[in-house]
Amino acid sequence: MPDSKTPAAKLKNEAEIDTTLVRQLADILNDTSLTEIEVERGELRIRVAREIHAAPVMQYAAAPAPAAHAAPAPAAAPAVPLSMPSDPATIVAKSGEEVKSPMVGTVYLQASPEAPAFCQAGDKVKKGQTLLIIEAMKTMNPIQAPRDGVVKEVMVGDAQPVEFGEPLVLLEA
Repeated sequence: MPDSKTPAAKLKNEAEIDTTLVRQLADILNDTSLTEIEVERGELRIRVAREIHAAPVMQYAAAPAPAAHAAPAPAAAPAVPLSMPSDPATIVAKSGEEVKSPMVGTVYLQASPEAPAFCQAGDKVKKGQTLLIIEAMKTMNPIQAPRDGVVKEVMVGDAQPVEFGEPLVLLEA
C-alpha cells in the first residue's frame, strides 16, 4: 500500500482536485476584472488564469484570410454600418450599459440557424442570461448579461467578426 509520502500517493492526491473549487474560481474571474486567481491548501496549489493575449493570436490568424480573399471582406463590412449608426449625434445620445466583447471572435445571435435569437431589442433579461455567443478558436463562449435589465439594442449582426472591447448589446434598467 503506498505511503502518503511516496510519489504515487502524491500523484493520487493531486488528481483528486476539487472541481467545484476550480469552477468557483473561474466564476470569480468571470464576475470580476481579475485575470488570475490562485489558492493554496497545504501542498496543493490551484491557479486559474484568463489569457488576455489570446485575442491578438486569434486576430493574427484571422487577418491573413481577408487579405488573401478580397471578396469576403466587403461582405463582412456592411454588417457594421447596418447595426451601428454612423451619425455621431446618435452615438452620443445612447444611454445604458454596453456589454462589450471580452475577446476577438465571431458573434452568433442564436444557438443554431433554426433556433430563436438569445435576445432582441425590448427583451427583459436576468443577470447571467446568455445574450449571444462568441466563437473564438473553435470554442463557443456564452456572453451573459452582467445585470437584470432590458435589451435596448443588439449592436452586432449574426456571424459578424468582433474585436476585443467592441460593444455588443446595450442594456438599460
